[in-house]
Amino acid sequence: MSQEVRGVISRSKGAPVEVTTIVVPDPGPGEAVVRIQSCGVCHTDLHYREGGINDDYPFLLGHEAAGIVEQVGAGVTDVAPGDFVVLNWRAVCGVCRACRRGRPWYCFNTHNARQRMTLTDGTELTPALGIGAFAEKTLVHAGQCTKVDPAARPAAVGLLGCGVMAGLGAAMNTGNVTRGDSVAVIGCGGVGDAAVAGAALAGATTIVAVDTDSRKLDWARTFGATHTVNASETDPVEAIRAATGGFGADVVIDAVGRPETWKQAFYARDLAGTVVLVGVPTPQMQVEVPLLDVFGRGGALKSSWYGDCLPSRDFPMLTELYLQGRLDLDAFVTEEIALDQVENAFDRMHGGDVLRSVVVF
Repeated sequence: MSQEVRGVISRSKGAPVEVTTIVVPDPGPGEAVVRIQSCGVCHTDLHYREGGINDDYPFLLGHEAAGIVEQVGAGVTDVAPGDFVVLNWRAVCGVCRACRRGRPWYCFNTHNARQRMTLTDGTELTPALGIGAFAEKTLVHAGQCTKVDPAARPAAVGLLGCGVMAGLGAAMNTGNVTRGDSVAVIGCGGVGDAAVAGAALAGATTIVAVDTDSRKLDWARTFGATHTVNASETDPVEAIRAATGGFGADVVIDAVGRPETWKQAFYARDLAGTVVLVGVPTPQMQVEVPLLDVFGRGGALKSSWYGDCLPSRDFPMLTELYLQGRLDLDAFVTEEIALDQVENAFDRMHGGDVLRSVVVF
């Protein structure tokens, strides 16, 4: 039998979000209903509200979540009612060409729940990133649920569902940072600071954090940055080279996603170094560099999708590191808020006052 719960929706482009009643159907084959315990306020949710993703309004926002599986549909075997899970937005199919080649983190056919949640008048909702977790309960594909240790704090490990995983994975998976490497991270919001934390966890000995906001550089130091550069005062390319013996960093991660920051990353890496783009550009952005520089510098130019993570592998491992005190996910939680404070959280995000506001139920 369907359930009525409270959720945060965006009805039209730019309009303030609102809390309203949504209808969550019983799970069908391969689906699960999850009782949400926490959900981070991610910049992607703001993109949805502003029409930056598509115009399939109304949206049920929220996607960076942890909770308890309440019901499962036919054929679901990997999770069961009572399991504590972190939700992910790339449920792998297992049969596409990427999955069959043993690279499921590149799955080209990820999927979500087939049924739609609705308003009480029957209007279908589009769940953000196929999740829609600014709600007391949500309907997802069971493959979007990853079991983790229930001893973990939901508000902290739920952030693995998007931004923190994107940053950690940009360093550890895409960038393949290893012991003794030098790493630079351009942009020190939630994703960038997670990349700093990932580089530290992987054993990098020099970690240069770059931003134009001194507050964010202070945050980066707490996550393991050994050097900080205020790009509004200092040329970041020259500063990164100076911090790495004049050579440039082994791995440079662009967590901003603008042409100018990508070019900084390109020229701030050592010969045969790696550039990782994890910040998301807009469709109109273009970058131009001399092709001879691409050839002459060698190395690798990569983009990082969701930190190239495999949730079934990475979420439990990172949760265990958190419980061991080796990965401070709590430090990403700037504030815990109620469901009706999401619009205010967007304002604080604009002001750069938070790493993450987290809705706690």
